[in-house]
Amino acid sequence: MKKTLIIGSRGSELALWQANFIKDQLAKKAKGFTVKINIIKTKGDKILDVALSKIGDKGLFTKELETALLSGEIDVAVHSLKDLQTAIPAGLELAAVTKRHDVEDVLIARKKGMTIHDIPENGNVATGSLRRRSQLLHLRPDLNVHELRGNVPSRIKKFLDSDWDAIILARAGVERLGLTKHISSYIPKDLMLPAVGQGALGIEIREGDDVSKSAVRKLHHEDTYSAVLAERSLLKELEGGCQVPIGAYAKVSSTGLYLDGLVGAIDGSVTFRKKLRGSKRNPEALGKKLANDLVKAGAGEILKEIYKNARRQ
Repeated sequence: MKKTLIIGSRGSELALWQANFIKDQLAKKAKGFTVKINIIKTKGDKILDVALSKIGDKGLFTKELETALLSGEIDVAVHSLKDLQTAIPAGLELAAVTKRHDVEDVLIARKKGMTIHDIPENGNVATGSLRRRSQLLHLRPDLNVHELRGNVPSRIKKFLDSDWDAIILARAGVERLGLTKHISSYIPKDLMLPAVGQGALGIEIREGDDVSKSAVRKLHHEDTYSAVLAERSLLKELEGGCQVPIGAYAKVSSTGLYLDGLVGAIDGSVTFRKKLRGSKRNPEALGKKLANDLVKAGAGEILKEIYKNARRQ
């Protein structure tokens, strides 16, 4: 039986934090393995001067890792689950999902305690996410929204060197890297729904690799898995990705699985948001049902328009 597990990771500070976190957890919970990390650069890491929505997002941050998995170069790929496409390539499987970090987005501004509502009229805010852009402009149509790419520390540095009023990032990434001092305020989920899978880590392996599977399953968190399956099912049904402003958040409670979903226009002018309760035993059915409810409510027209414009580009 193999005694070495090779983890594939992107090279950013956050990706390496995540890979090292999984390595440490495996050392504690899957005794007898030597765990190594192999850094692999993805397309999304190489193209930093183009908006995510314009690159095309099928496997943008995952394809090279998955190629390395399939070739046997690595045994385990660690992903921010929000980066992992809903259709897993043949020959691979999502073997484990870790317990989720807090999922909110955060505002990083010039003043501690500043909220979205406190940003000056016609102020300047930067984000690389159409989901954030849409929800921000729905709340504050007066704001000017700027494109922001790069890893978490470089985004914060760009902000500090700029004349922008604020930027928006995921709470999980900022806190994992120990950069909490920069957070001005936490954006409530009722104001801004997170990305599908935000805050959770997905561990991908080759199908049939029972040794790797037995190790990574020790890190699996079933309630988080049920929640993200519902969210990913909604995203898959809507055929969404970086080019579409879609937010979702699911949570398991004693009375069932609750899913909150949103589709918005890129300019924030229209937003459709709905909630649904289902069973954690069938999370994918819940996601599919809520996606269809959103389409029936009018989100289908937004999606049609976005896909039509994307084809023209």
